[in-house]
Amino acid sequence: MKKTFAAIAVSLGLFTQGAWAGEQTVTLDVKNMTCALCPFTVSTAIGSVEGVSTVDVDFETKTATVVFDDEISNVDTIAQASTHAGYPASHRM
Repeated sequence: MKKTFAAIAVSLGLFTQGAWAGEQTVTLDVKNMTCALCPFTVSTAIGSVEGVSTVDVDFETKTATVVFDDEISNVDTIAQASTHAGYPASHRM
């Protein structure tokens, strides 16, 4: 239940990064998105990673903003999920 509430609270802007221990937000650069349907595939791939609570993929900027529990997952695992789906992702610095 904590993750569900956290996802809703973050999406509504009620809390910022770190509202709960272990919660992190990362923005990834995503390559190979060439059509309006690509973000759905990226979102599905990243969203299937355990510990990910929200995914927002932006086709125009070619980015994915991900909220996840860093006690369960990490940036490399999340980026690999997108890469394995055919959309190489890397941590945006």
